[in-house]
Amino acid sequence: MRINTDPVLKEFASVFTNNGKQIFLVGGAVRDMLMGKKIHDWDLATDALPYEVGSIFRAVNGKVIPTGIKHGTVTVLYKNHSAEVTTFRTESEYSDGRRPDKINYALKIEDDLCRRDFTMNAIALRLPENEIVDPFCGAKDIKKKIIRCVGKADERFNEDGLRPLRAVRFASQLGFEIEKNTLNAIPPALPTCAKVSWERIRDEIEKILASPLPSCAFLHMEKTGLLKLYLQELAVCRGVEQKGFHQFDVLDHCLLACDYAAQKGYSQILRMAALLHDIGKPDVHRLDESGVWTFYRHEEKSAKMSRIILNRLRFSNAFIDSVSHLVGEHMFLYTDEWSDTAVRRFIARVEEKNLEDIYDLRRCDTYGFSGKEPDFRCINRLSDRVKEVLEKNRAFTIKDLAINGNDLISIGIKNGKMIGMVLRELLETVLDDPAQNTKEKLLEIAGSYYQKIN
Repeated sequence: MRINTDPVLKEFASVFTNNGKQIFLVGGAVRDMLMGKKIHDWDLATDALPYEVGSIFRAVNGKVIPTGIKHGTVTVLYKNHSAEVTTFRTESEYSDGRRPDKINYALKIEDDLCRRDFTMNAIALRLPENEIVDPFCGAKDIKKKIIRCVGKADERFNEDGLRPLRAVRFASQLGFEIEKNTLNAIPPALPTCAKVSWERIRDEIEKILASPLPSCAFLHMEKTGLLKLYLQELAVCRGVEQKGFHQFDVLDHCLLACDYAAQKGYSQILRMAALLHDIGKPDVHRLDESGVWTFYRHEEKSAKMSRIILNRLRFSNAFIDSVSHLVGEHMFLYTDEWSDTAVRRFIARVEEKNLEDIYDLRRCDTYGFSGKEPDFRCINRLSDRVKEVLEKNRAFTIKDLAINGNDLISIGIKNGKMIGMVLRELLETVLDDPAQNTKEKLLEIAGSYYQKIN
């Protein structure tokens, strides 16, 4: 295969070779080049020691930052490009299940490639000659679309407990198959996987959600025990049967909904909401008098559980709030008999900024019934009704009211919790009848309500 590299990368490499040092492009960048993809990150390996890299690039006006000096890694800034440069090394003893206790610098690129996780990531490109170094036949595995550990899979996984999750993520991301011995080595490695920080688990799950087919990874996780380890709440959805329009159990339904979100290019928030939207069903399912399974108020339970799961995975508060809110509001059933008041209350509850997302989440949910493109005309009619109501009136939050807390204080209402209580009551009034949203009328209503509850 003819490989073309960025001219700046070639120039960058020549800085090393002009100083008698070897330099190789390594890791995912080489894999992606062999797959015909563009590369954006430069991960490089060299026989130059970190202090030598610093000396070499300071001489050509480059900047060197000791980002991982403990492990032989520096970041080089050169002509508006950033490159991670690591000295050839070997590793040994992984007591924490993630990082090597000992590293030793090596002389050959082949020694460095031995410590890599998968054969497809253990290929190096010698620069600037563009010569492939592939001691583990990674290029052949890429061509066959196979994920295979370098050397013995059990050793690789017990060195680094994140590698099994990376394996299933790559399967989902690249559309590759996991080689049998590699897949079979995951369950025995679960104790090591349990040592990995939640932040690193989160990063991998985010990449799974961003892949073309997230269900591929989650099904591998289920098969190997990773799902029970990291997302037990999702794992217990297996075998929870549903009736009515549903053709799948809760787990497959959620995975199909998530796949649909990925297929449509929806945001990470929507993909996560689709994955977790029915997570509470196992906890609330009951048999009714006629022997049919029911899931009353499962959306409330699912929202609470989503918050717990996402907190555990160290997602941001904003992300957690958005996903949990969508999950909690996904169970709406629109009919053309809805009054304008009902539509206004729907808008107020969902919040105007979330309307398109809640429609899309409902589309994902509906797709998950059968795995086929459903009829979305009902959602489209609701969207049209909402647009009509929004054109007529804009009072859907307390901030939209014609009065505020200071106005209530001016008529003698005590500051504090009472102000919030009265404002919420006034919003209910305005949602029922937008014509009441004038300062004069709201102050009159507020005064009467205050006297009544006191």
